[in-house]
Amino acid sequence: MLSPDQIHQYHEQGYVIPDYRLSDDTIEEIKIAHKRLIAKSPQFSDYCGALLIEDLSFLNYARDQNILDMVSQLIGPDIALWNSSFFAKPAKIGTRTPWHQDGEYWPITPLATCTVWIALDDATISNGCLKFLPGSHKDKRLESHHLNNSDDIALPLELDHHHIDESKAEAIELEAGQISLHDVFLMHASEANRSNQPRRGMTLRYMPTSSVYRRDLNKSPQDTKRPVFLIRGIDQSGENDFALR
Repeated sequence: MLSPDQIHQYHEQGYVIPDYRLSDDTIEEIKIAHKRLIAKSPQFSDYCGALLIEDLSFLNYARDQNILDMVSQLIGPDIALWNSSFFAKPAKIGTRTPWHQDGEYWPITPLATCTVWIALDDATISNGCLKFLPGSHKDKRLESHHLNNSDDIALPLELDHHHIDESKAEAIELEAGQISLHDVFLMHASEANRSNQPRRGMTLRYMPTSSVYRRDLNKSPQDTKRPVFLIRGIDQSGENDFALR
């Protein structure tokens, strides 16, 4: 469970690194599952934005009761899992991710999500760990983004530059098995991986069931296909179309 200080940090800074970590065996299982996925679908060797469309076995990791206990401290006891993604930054060639807010991509009303980021390798400054702008979530507002079609970035939407003060950024270095949790409105980015070490990470996206996953908003081609799961509690909205309860 998160301590009161850790809960306070999440609400004030937009993120927290819990004391909890996944076992070496679990991390190895996830790596093997990812290798199996890219053997079947090589296009996902760098990034898979919707793991649960491709392989439901990844749902097992979203059911970790310790993770759910921590998430419930932050967004409440009624929790839906609406997505899981895999970010693989191969050694030497892993691309950068520009500054953005996750919610710019997501069809959720009202917009609310706690993202759990799981480090499958040591995530360091040299291999492109996440970096956050602490407190940038507090207005609960999506700031202006623009389309960036550069070949050297992992995601196409980038915050307009006047929103970003790099001097205030904090690098989130994690050891393999550690996790971080961050808010849907938090501004974040990561640099390219020019090191000899890979930087693989998996995300779990949880929303309170008072929010609705809106397929009709069509923010991406995957929106209509992505399964949503009632992972704990009840559907407060009564409007979510769950694949499983």
